[in-house]
Amino acid sequence: MSIVWVPVLALVVIFVIAIAFPVNMGALAFVAAFLVGTLALSMSTAEIIAGFPGDLVLILIGVTYLFAIAQGNGTVDLLVRGAVRAVGGRAEALPWVMFFLSATLTAIGALSPAAVAIIAPIALGFAARHAINPLLMGAMVVHGAQAGSFSPISVYGGIVNGLEQNLPIASSTMTVFLLNFVFNLFFAFGLYLLLGNSRITAVVMRRVNGSTTRSATPVGAGVRSGGSGGDAGSVRPSDGSGPTTADGDDSELDGVGPKRISIDQALTLLGLATLIVLTVGFDMDLGFVAMSVAVTLAVLFPQSQKDAVSKISWSTVLLLAGVLTFVAVLEEAGTIDHVGSMVTGIQSAMLAAFLLCVIGAVVTVFASTTAMLGVVIPLAVPFLMQSDVSATAMVAALAIAITLTDISPFSTNGALVLANAKVSDPGQLYRSMLLYTGTLCVLAPLAAWGFIILPGSL
Repeated sequence: MSIVWVPVLALVVIFVIAIAFPVNMGALAFVAAFLVGTLALSMSTAEIIAGFPGDLVLILIGVTYLFAIAQGNGTVDLLVRGAVRAVGGRAEALPWVMFFLSATLTAIGALSPAAVAIIAPIALGFAARHAINPLLMGAMVVHGAQAGSFSPISVYGGIVNGLEQNLPIASSTMTVFLLNFVFNLFFAFGLYLLLGNSRITAVVMRRVNGSTTRSATPVGAGVRSGGSGGDAGSVRPSDGSGPTTADGDDSELDGVGPKRISIDQALTLLGLATLIVLTVGFDMDLGFVAMSVAVTLAVLFPQSQKDAVSKISWSTVLLLAGVLTFVAVLEEAGTIDHVGSMVTGIQSAMLAAFLLCVIGAVVTVFASTTAMLGVVIPLAVPFLMQSDVSATAMVAALAIAITLTDISPFSTNGALVLANAKVSDPGQLYRSMLLYTGTLCVLAPLAAWGFIILPGSL
């Protein structure tokens, strides 16, 4: 076996073990980097450690530390309450509230699974209460989280920028963010039209026809309908009165009056605004700025941040650090150049780009989005160096293909949706999620390739 294929075999073993056993893929990647590096490539430990992505680790720690403080002092809850109160709990607007809430959280620095973990229980509680299809509501949360996940101050955006600092390519962060946002918004809107009309259109039509009765629940919402989220016991009468079961109780969000913003919340919002200005406007390092804002808040309000460090996403830090350290070993072995030359060897550059998008979409059904970004983007470099496809177009297409399939029940985001759904038949929801994921595996790479790469460079 050629030496370039040894790391590929190790990568396959890593994926298989990570899927079969509850072992962090990053930890496996560290071990694989050590074994492959020392035994197959005769690398010293210092050479292996040189591939450790310190800049990206700082971004992950700084951003998730800041978000943990924002969550701990109630700033995140403040945003959620304000958004739900703004639409008055109207059923037809709730899926979009959850979409934009999730997008906002990831855009300001939350990891996608963290945003879904916060919003999904609230969103699916609303879905049960107002008889909204749980697949629709869960997908709106996930699509929203992924839509905001490539902003210039987000974790994924920072990962892409950090990767490109060590690669001979450069993409437009804002363009990648906007394209990814638009595509997630488009697919969310399509699903909204497909699944939302049966339960929501009645409310929309009443408002269009000038009905003066405030109703947050569609006509017939109390009818149980298999996996569509209906449960007569979890629906409030249309006049807003009557009991609500514990599973569907969202009174803590839409039944309270406005709360005064505390000093620590106001300064947290100011800190987030400062982060945006310094990183986007002045191109300062995201990791250092996020850490500086987080530490400032921690010093000013030590009581409200005492548990924030423990809430840093250490598992994701381990995942990214291990995978990218292993990717450095792949580069040393010449694997990335070899695979890249195989891709560029395909006569049609457009076909090569499409295959990269398909790989990203399919593998992410089972694997981490963070890990796939660290693997697929470097693999695309040799192809980009020998084709007319722009780096921005390729990175945006890969981002879209990778993120759109994250509704899979085998992914963290999909599992969170499935776990929080209030349905009488979880198996039906599971099958619906699988069907939707399979559809996205076809449509996501095809749409990204057809609308971004095929028309030419951006």
